[in-house]
Amino acid sequence: MFKGLSSVFSLITFLFIHSAYSQSSALSTWEQGLENRISSDWLVHPVKAKAALYSSVDKKDIILYNGLVKRVFRLTPNVVCTDYINLITGQQLLRAIMPEASITINGKEYNVGGLHGQKEKAYLLPEWVNSYTKSDNDFQLENYTTGELLQPINWKQKDWWALNSHQPKGKTISFTYRNKKAELKDVAVIVHYALYDGIPVIEKWLTIENKGPNSFTINKVKNEVLALVEEESAVVGKPEQMKKPQGIYVETNYAFNNSMRYDISDQTLHWKTDPTYTSQVNYNYETPCILEVYPDKAPGIELRQNELFTSVRSYELLMDSYDRERRGLAIRKMYRTIAPWTTANPIFMHLISSNDDQVRLAIDQCAATGYEALILSFGSHLNMEDSSDANIQKWKSLAQYAHQKGVQIGGYSLFSSRRISDEHDVINPATGKTGGAFFGNAPCFGSKWGLAYRDKIKYFFTQTGFDIWENDGPYPGDVCASTTHPGHKGLDDSQWRQMEIQKELYRWLNERGVYINAPDWYFLDGTHKIAIGYREVNFSLSREQQKILNRQNIYDGTWEKTPSMGWGFVPLTKYQGGGPEAVLEPLNDHLTDYEQLMMQYYGAGVQACYRGPRLYDTEKTKQTVISVINWYKKYREILNSDVIHLRRADGRDWDGILHVSPQLKQKGLMMLYNPTNTSITRTIKIPLYYTGLSSTAKIREKESIFKPYSLGRDYSVELTVTIPANDYTWFVIE
Repeated sequence: MFKGLSSVFSLITFLFIHSAYSQSSALSTWEQGLENRISSDWLVHPVKAKAALYSSVDKKDIILYNGLVKRVFRLTPNVVCTDYINLITGQQLLRAIMPEASITINGKEYNVGGLHGQKEKAYLLPEWVNSYTKSDNDFQLENYTTGELLQPINWKQKDWWALNSHQPKGKTISFTYRNKKAELKDVAVIVHYALYDGIPVIEKWLTIENKGPNSFTINKVKNEVLALVEEESAVVGKPEQMKKPQGIYVETNYAFNNSMRYDISDQTLHWKTDPTYTSQVNYNYETPCILEVYPDKAPGIELRQNELFTSVRSYELLMDSYDRERRGLAIRKMYRTIAPWTTANPIFMHLISSNDDQVRLAIDQCAATGYEALILSFGSHLNMEDSSDANIQKWKSLAQYAHQKGVQIGGYSLFSSRRISDEHDVINPATGKTGGAFFGNAPCFGSKWGLAYRDKIKYFFTQTGFDIWENDGPYPGDVCASTTHPGHKGLDDSQWRQMEIQKELYRWLNERGVYINAPDWYFLDGTHKIAIGYREVNFSLSREQQKILNRQNIYDGTWEKTPSMGWGFVPLTKYQGGGPEAVLEPLNDHLTDYEQLMMQYYGAGVQACYRGPRLYDTEKTKQTVISVINWYKKYREILNSDVIHLRRADGRDWDGILHVSPQLKQKGLMMLYNPTNTSITRTIKIPLYYTGLSSTAKIREKESIFKPYSLGRDYSVELTVTIPANDYTWFVIE
């Protein structure tokens, strides 16, 4: 029996349900299920246990289990979560019961599910739940259904390489609730849970259906409410001064603000205090120990007859460590699993063009060097908003030319950071006029212009066969006080409605095989790549400075993002100012710098925007580019695998990163750099735990002969390396 498992669950029958409260004849015991529980590190070895749903013998409880996480729901007299355990650490997350969700309709808040009666809130004993009662004011369970995990985006792997080309698998369970009040009799609330195979993640969202003739207003939807064990005790102190529980990490598909990081972009995570938790240490009951998930600025959603409202989707990842690297590895594995499209990583060029001949030349150079895609950059002569037949036919012809050469083609389009007109821009609620948006002035996606922009983008891709969309300045969360825009009713629903327009467009493109670069956090609704994080004006600095700064950007931008999720930048021509010491053109005159900048990015698995009119200017330059691309493709799988951070670039000594993958023949590939003017020799401790190697490792420098090394008790080896002045080297580990 699993340690810490209550005796009430000593005999469990497998639940395979197709409709409410029905069971199949296929039965297994909980003990049999434990045979497949995790026996090793989920970040190193695949987990054998699959997501499954179980029912207790007395039919009172439903258990979600995948070997890494267990979540238990009591069904009677109403649904309530009574157990939420990280099976890796044995940590119990819950200290008290809460409603399964909360919705505010026509200004009145209602619990969805939940029970009442818990007095002590510091911990929860299973036997206490038997005495808890339901409330007629709450939405109560009507039925539940289960099924296989279905992704909200029907992604189709295209021609370019991806580390993961498979949709995730798992199980779902959906609880339908209704309220006995006459004014709510036509409202159904369905709370959905999805448990994934192989990762300690539970996805949660809810839908609200209106089956009656009367419209009603949804003011707020909390799709998750958890009373969690506090992270620390503090007798005095305000909530903002205290640490939040670190055993759970939550992301939702409602994040934006162009920070290039989720934690800053998030609009939904709220830590609240619990004044009913009277045995807490904090004297004023201000411990942050209730987690709620809801968007701040999304009230006032009118739901008409037969309409369906879908909340944000929260992804709850259970953490087993405080270590920054391990936490980052867990987040990266989550993304590779739940959003597999983010692992696609085409090799692309950013073209500056003023005519079609330059586009054909760039396509030819891409084909000649092994580049897989061409993106017409900002400042080029592409206009996707021009739906004229002449424009469409021109770009359709160029797309066909690219495809004949085996090159994908895409282009840049700006949405938000531009002014359209007083009629179509977002209206500042403080002034009643335009201005005051995230970028100063910006169009409203719900205006006639905004809706037309969406339709023009769809039309362009449908008609031309373009493969990539670089959407700059996507919707950044601007609210709009206009009451005349057709896409939203007023201020209250303006953010939600605009967000839905943007997300629908991304999902539509993704499902048609279009690759999307967007400098904001829309990954969970279909985008593929975001900026890794950099300051554009830094590209006016000297090439020597750019090399170091780029490596810092790569190091800092890959803690939570996989290499394929971020793009860097290499301006081949003058950009943001700077003199001759800053530019790479003529490329042949600065070939050493050009080659190292490519190796830094490709050696990190990060695609950079090589922005200019050409990839090469001489045969020597061409061969250099080909050599780097061939090297990248040879080691592509390991280079796109996880990054272990060794030492951040500081210009004083060596710096480097290590790629690891336990599943590949090449378990690791290490990139090391020497920014100094003299050759250096260093003995470096290489952490190999996440390669999956346990006793010995074979290591070779570049294409030399492998040498065996014994791993220490901390799964590391010590390697003495010599790195030439202002140069780099790399090592393969098997």
